Amino acid sequence: MSEDKTKVAGFSVILDESDSDKSKLIDSNEAEVEVKYADPSENKNSPLSSATTFEELGLHPNLLKGIYDLKFMKPSKIQEKALPLLLANPPKNMIGQSQSGTGKTAAFVLTMLSRIDYSLQKTQAICLGPTRELVRQIMEVVLEMGKYTPLIAQSAIRDTDAAAFSDTPHLIVGTPGSLTNLIRKKILSLANVKIFVLDEADNLIAQQSLGDQSIRIRNLMPKGCQIVLFSATFSPQVRTFAGRFAPDANEISLKTEELTVEGIKQFYMNCKSDEHKIEVLIALYSLLTVGQSIIFTHRRDVADKIAAKMTADGHKVVSLHGKFESQDRDRIMDDFKKGVTKVLITTNVIARGIDIQQVNMVVNFDIPLDGEGRPDPETYLHRIGRTGRFGRTGVSINFVKDEKTYNQMKVIQDYFGCNIVRVPTEDWEEAESVLKKAMK
Repeated sequence: MSEDKTKVAGFSVILDESDSDKSKLIDSNEAEVEVKYADPSENKNSPLSSATTFEELGLHPNLLKGIYDLKFMKPSKIQEKALPLLLANPPKNMIGQSQSGTGKTAAFVLTMLSRIDYSLQKTQAICLGPTRELVRQIMEVVLEMGKYTPLIAQSAIRDTDAAAFSDTPHLIVGTPGSLTNLIRKKILSLANVKIFVLDEADNLIAQQSLGDQSIRIRNLMPKGCQIVLFSATFSPQVRTFAGRFAPDANEISLKTEELTVEGIKQFYMNCKSDEHKIEVLIALYSLLTVGQSIIFTHRRDVADKIAAKMTADGHKVVSLHGKFESQDRDRIMDDFKKGVTKVLITTNVIARGIDIQQVNMVVNFDIPLDGEGRPDPETYLHRIGRTGRFGRTGVSINFVKDEKTYNQMKVIQDYFGCNIVRVPTEDWEEAESVLKKAMK
């Protein structure tokens, strides 16, 4: 593979913000974009190696109209490199590593919409996401960007009405399980699919049940189907497998150290027990004025227990996890995105990919661990990435209760080479001073 490393400075328009001001700018912090071409004959001097305007990409006028109607003025820096490779013909596979907030969703949505022949009433583009919440968010971007095209799009999530597929949607966004059911029931044919996208691909590949389903779906794709994998993180093992999942792929990424979200000030607080952690949490919310925040736990019952205790103490909070009914999950998530509720207590169900602009604090009630009980830097990055969105300042607070959990946090700190600062729980006046200063 040949490599093209480009230093990126300055500001860029972000295409997948969820609030009304679509033209907000972020500082790219001199991020280094690294491109590895599958074909060594391709190089950075190729006319398609970079695009600084959407016009250069040869997009259909109806797509351009949708883009500019949303006040998207030019591609983000990641998109400058990714879109020419994604849109090239013949289509090439891609593996992209880029955190939320860099325009990755818009990049693969634009590619899907560009690949569709709207005169053909067949499913031609499919995107998988690991959770209901992420699928719904991607679908919002699809519908907004495709609103001037004759697009028929449909979500495939739990409780999806099979009758909705009677019109054969051009594009489907779904979870692996729901899509597998549609295929098994012969409601969905993959014969005409031109592009297959996995968002948060490392999660889809690494989790056993999701991974098995994703692989089975991928193996049913027609020959020549473009495979696109995007995620904020790829462990070495998952990256190796991704190379087999999407062979001969162009790769685009940010260096690992630049994926540590610099705008987030990271702290930890010592606690004596799980019960003391709840006491500290309640004290924390009594001291601070927080716009919106997310509290992450390992287990559903812990999330519910915290919600009950904080509610009894007069705080307006809500919990969210996979045990909720579909309609309740949608309502809770929609209310939080609108700012109706301020504190969300959850498991990892929304740790990945969800854009909520107003969140300025994340609490790791439990240090994130992988399936084998080891400290999980990737999930930590996804979790704290829910705050400090698009260049804003954010705060993350980790609760440790003993030497074991302190060492788990230390592994994550060493992995990223970051500094996680202690906030004293024995001196609340000092704790208040430190955290209020950080949240200004």
